[in-house]
Amino acid sequence: MKEWIWGRNPVLETIRAGRRRIFELRVAQGVQEEGRVVEILRLAEKSSLPISRVPRESLEGLGGNHQGTALQVDSYPYVDLHQIIEKANQANEPLLVLLLDLLKDPQNLGTLIRTAEAVGVHGIVLPYRRTATITPAVVNASSGSSEHILITQANLAQTLSTLKEEGAWVVGLEEGEGSKRPDQVDLTGPLAVVVGSEAEGMRKLVRSSCDFLLALPMRGKVDSLNAAVAGSVALYLIWQARGYQGPQS
Repeated sequence: MKEWIWGRNPVLETIRAGRRRIFELRVAQGVQEEGRVVEILRLAEKSSLPISRVPRESLEGLGGNHQGTALQVDSYPYVDLHQIIEKANQANEPLLVLLLDLLKDPQNLGTLIRTAEAVGVHGIVLPYRRTATITPAVVNASSGSSEHILITQANLAQTLSTLKEEGAWVVGLEEGEGSKRPDQVDLTGPLAVVVGSEAEGMRKLVRSSCDFLLALPMRGKVDSLNAAVAGSVALYLIWQARGYQGPQS
């Protein structure tokens, strides 16, 4: 199925990643050819992609803030869980997987994907149903990071069981009785980090699969963070605990 990716960063990263079949690049007539636009055109020409110069108004119906560029591609290339595990093995790094339990807001999903890619998470797991998926809006919200990270759709409870067999500890991000602070746990080994939905948190079965719950300490008047912010902070704390590992191979 074909879809349109819009916005300079998402378009550029989709071309750079090279994971999707690309059918056409559209560039608004009169757009200033500088910065990201120059990079997009250079990569497109290098890859022999069809380039169409079109009236700016013709891009308006393709998505949000298109910034004068849009890319027609095939659907998002989900992977299998074993590819995520293999990526960690090939990099000789402790496994780090992010699982999102019924996260519904595309902006939150895009933010978490962007953070996960930035800190070297090996892959992300989404449920099959009742969740945001990798739509063009999510690609845009992730600023194109979705094109560089491995994402799978799977049954979360079964996936957690498989990850435990791979030696991962399952960490549920949730405030509650028995929750631990980041300084009370070892975050350096293989981990599967679970972030629950915006309104309800983790489902009971998923929560029961966690080896421990992790709570972020707070001192402000408002004692909660939204799912994307809390998940992003936790991922950076894990990366810090691992000594800010360099680029993945």
